[in-house]
Amino acid sequence: MRREARAWAQEELGAVELGDRRRTLRLLNMAARAQERPAGKISEVFKTDRERQGAYDLLESGKVSVEAVVCALGNAAGTRAAAESFAYVAIDGASVTLTDRAQNKGFGPVGKYGTARGLNVVNALGLNPHGIPLGLFTQVWWARPPAPIRKGSKKARRAQKAKFKKQRPASEKETRYWLQAIDEAAGHAKQTGASLWFQLDREADCRAILEKLTDSDHQFTVRGTWNRVIEDADSDSQRLLQHLGQKAAQGAYEIDVPAGPQRTARRARLDVRWECVTFRMQKQLLELNVVWATEHRTCPRGEKPLDWLLLTSADVRSLDEARDVIFGYTLRWRIETFHKTWKTGACKVEETQLRSQQAAIVWATLLAAVAARIERLKLLSRTEPEKPASVEFDPYEIRALILLKQEYKKKTEIIPDTMPTIALATRWIADLGGYTGRSSGGPPGSITIRRGLEYLAPAAEILRRLEK
Repeated sequence: MRREARAWAQEELGAVELGDRRRTLRLLNMAARAQERPAGKISEVFKTDRERQGAYDLLESGKVSVEAVVCALGNAAGTRAAAESFAYVAIDGASVTLTDRAQNKGFGPVGKYGTARGLNVVNALGLNPHGIPLGLFTQVWWARPPAPIRKGSKKARRAQKAKFKKQRPASEKETRYWLQAIDEAAGHAKQTGASLWFQLDREADCRAILEKLTDSDHQFTVRGTWNRVIEDADSDSQRLLQHLGQKAAQGAYEIDVPAGPQRTARRARLDVRWECVTFRMQKQLLELNVVWATEHRTCPRGEKPLDWLLLTSADVRSLDEARDVIFGYTLRWRIETFHKTWKTGACKVEETQLRSQQAAIVWATLLAAVAARIERLKLLSRTEPEKPASVEFDPYEIRALILLKQEYKKKTEIIPDTMPTIALATRWIADLGGYTGRSSGGPPGSITIRRGLEYLAPAAEILRRLEK
């Protein structure tokens, strides 16, 4: 697997420019090792003292530009996206909690109450039209400064905070990091000729982001948060939801809803309305299409029904076009599963113990690329199961996987000696990682796949060396 890991690292980071060829080669070797054995702690990825010390030295040297690493990943994602008819780009923010007991690593407050330490990031994850990850278009990192001390009662402090937030321009808010992510993703698409369709959740429903997306020359969908004022031919002003609510549903269809926190798996019926409206945003007008999908009579008692208000630049003149908008938005959740794989799942980035902000960001960025690859493998096995395993694995890995599976198969299993499908290969890898089938609670996930890849790596390496 070592050979395949190096090929993957070259594809992801081969364009990185660090000013020194030796530095670049070491970074590529580190990325390959992280792909073989992902973990947040350097000591768990690199087993020899020489490799481990080399990784620490490179990361803590301050000579690896975060921007150069992120740019290389963006170029790789843009190249893959250019081979598709278009690519979805899911953009979302996350916080990464990191150890900083002495508060001297350059981290800032994170979490709901700001009591933990770490870094904040906006990720832009590319997906093909079927929702398979293509890689990271960009990551924008920052550390929050300590919250200012406000005096007075709790009510007065809240009012002061809200007033301060409202008065600041977007260039002084964290909104600027979202704007930067959109700019950088669009920049990589321009270099490669890719066509993008941005997908953003409710945090992006603000004037600055909507205007930035409108100016990007790419399609976008943003889930609406506000019941905005619209310009309507029949009245001077009207609220969006009241306007749409006066219309009968223009179409309906059913979708499968997976189980989640406070959500039961079910077949949901969606009533769909759509219209082109003009929003009044302060002194400016912005024309967008709106798709409003609401669940009708299929939500279990005690749960919130689906209610998606989607603002989009895409043309919507029929139910099929409205369904395309809704489908794209449902793929936005892929970035949340990516965050889970990256932060606390297979890659465990929050366990890193590095001593500086820059070192932590570079290492976290390498692990983000690995997490995207794991998610790609997992989703390929589910959505395009009949593809040959060779789309993701080299001949040594495939041969090693067949031999291992023949050795550890169940009594009732028959293991063919021919090329397995990507779905079957992924299942075998997950079996090696401890997957137990239905009792595991679903199809193979990122953690059992990661464990299986760790098991497979040395076997594939032995086969490669034997054939030298």
